[in-house]
Amino acid sequence: MKKVQIYTDGACTGNPGKGGFGAVLIYNGNEKRISKGFRKTTNNRMELMAAIEALRLLKEECVVDLYSDSKYLTDAINRNWISSWQKNGWKKSDKKPVLNRDLWEELIALISVHTVEFIWVKGHDGNEYNEICDSLAVEAYNNSADNIDECYENL
Repeated sequence: MKKVQIYTDGACTGNPGKGGFGAVLIYNGNEKRISKGFRKTTNNRMELMAAIEALRLLKEECVVDLYSDSKYLTDAINRNWISSWQKNGWKKSDKKPVLNRDLWEELIALISVHTVEFIWVKGHDGNEYNEICDSLAVEAYNNSADNIDECYENL
């Protein structure tokens, strides 16, 4: 299987507010950068969408190292929160509904196709690709006045 590195980041000004995501996919020395901005969303939705949109680009089963500065994203996977949420009818331990369920379900479907390791990196700490993703996300929301996160009303 092909081995791919993916770096992701989401950004928001206001929460909710204008937001965007950025991602860099690296395979065999080649890079692909993606981003998209929204005028009304949340930071956590952007973190999830960065991972989802990057994984959607993979055309075949891959081994993926996915780097994110989002503990929300990496802990939900690495600490098996998702499994608990599913078992509990998409309720958290405090019995409140899990936010962003629609995106979590998309992510689950995508990671079931690939072998994905979620790796947390400290944000704004000099990691070259994390910094690139942050810049892509900020640039995306600064240049995007028309996109609305279509699932925003579900938050």
